[in-house]
Amino acid sequence: MSEPRILVAGIGNIFLGDDAFGVEVVRRLSRRVLPDYVRVVDYGIRGLDLAYALLDGYDLAILVDAAGRGEDPGTLYVLEPEIRDADVNASQPVLMEAHGMNPMRVLDMVRAMGGRPQRVLVVGCEPATLGDEFEGTMGLSAPVEAAVDGAIAMVESLIAQWGGPPGPHPAPRPACETFTKEKISHGTYTA
Repeated sequence: MSEPRILVAGIGNIFLGDDAFGVEVVRRLSRRVLPDYVRVVDYGIRGLDLAYALLDGYDLAILVDAAGRGEDPGTLYVLEPEIRDADVNASQPVLMEAHGMNPMRVLDMVRAMGGRPQRVLVVGCEPATLGDEFEGTMGLSAPVEAAVDGAIAMVESLIAQWGGPPGPHPAPRPACETFTKEKISHGTYTA
């Protein structure tokens, strides 16, 4: 059996408070020892770059992002966005934002360009604040900052599920629930 190709993509705007969650998770994750078949990238707000990466034939893409679902700030989720083939034939153009990223629009763009990611999961965190879009807010709120290590553990757990155990780690891993495919929430994901 060949090793899977896994992409871990950090998403978010560092100038909008907790929107930087995905960027911070991949920044810390990139300092850890991971299997060679895992690529960890900070995409920030570069949706077009992420779309092209998703066309590159990854077996699993893990998007790490702030994801409001109405829970307490710092709550972590593992979600699987619905990717509907029926949407591919839509005649509407896919519009990308120059200074923002909507992951669902990125997935729409991938489909419009003839691609279909094998599997996409989202490790999301409930934000406390996204700041003011005109003045910005630097740094994560306390509950979201406290959730970063748990999110890293979730990503490592997902990598282990799809590709075998991750490599040795320079620091002890935090305790983490194992997220089975049955525990992944399916449904609508919006950012």
